[in-house]
Amino acid sequence: MKYLLLILTGFLFQSCSQKVTQNSTSEEWQELFNGKNLDGWNVKIRGNELNDNYKNTFRVEDGYLTVSYDGYDDFARKYGHIFYEKPYSYYKLKTTHRFIGDQAPKGEGWALRNSGVMIHGQTAESMGLNQDFPISIEVQLLGGNSDGKERSTCNLCTPGTNVWYNGKLDTRHCISSTSKTYNGDQWVTAEIEVYGDSLIRHFVNGEKVLEYTKPSVGSGNVSGHDPKFKIDGSLLGGGTISLQSESHPVQFKNVSILNLVGCMDPKATNYKEYYVKDGGNCTYK
Repeated sequence: MKYLLLILTGFLFQSCSQKVTQNSTSEEWQELFNGKNLDGWNVKIRGNELNDNYKNTFRVEDGYLTVSYDGYDDFARKYGHIFYEKPYSYYKLKTTHRFIGDQAPKGEGWALRNSGVMIHGQTAESMGLNQDFPISIEVQLLGGNSDGKERSTCNLCTPGTNVWYNGKLDTRHCISSTSKTYNGDQWVTAEIEVYGDSLIRHFVNGEKVLEYTKPSVGSGNVSGHDPKFKIDGSLLGGGTISLQSESHPVQFKNVSILNLVGCMDPKATNYKEYYVKDGGNCTYK
């Protein structure tokens, strides 16, 4: 009987693994950006009310979601973000972007060819009028400066948050990835795997460049926020997704999501080994 049970257990595990593998070949990605307009997105720019798209900063040009400063005489720390209307918790997010043109007048030196994808963020509605960044996890997008110096992309920055890195709490504001440098206006694909409050991974053009765990609220590097939205130590299991305006023009060709929430069951002891389909899209680890 003992041997029969072992055989049956092995068969069930193999069957489930095969089922998930088969499902993963037909992943159903959804486009959050429709290529035509900004429907489904909300804009919040520092110093401006919700959906006051200051000087048409966020716009659609040639089918690309574009961050532009052609109407600015002075950037004046007008940090902005465009938020997708729905929050997410377990998902893969993929975007292809490029930096273009010149930095806005009086943009900070560190913001040259600098943007970001914010995940696990607070809502646009909850941001203060003069808040600079949403409390969130930032996947920092950097372009090379064509000066011969290395400048990685898909780094981690932490406005009002902390993570565990290499097995311990790391309170640095930014942690560099292992990516190569991408100079010029070339398109770069960033992919983010997000598993609630457990694990987050960054990929650049298909190559894993960074991973960390236990995202939580904490530390500084955010200002103008309402303290009730910053409960330090709280784990971040989900939140908003937003794209950043940080003074350098950037274009996003697509913003695609693969929602994994229907496949994830953190209560299952083996959920990190395979994900079982339950009304959603599945993937195999």
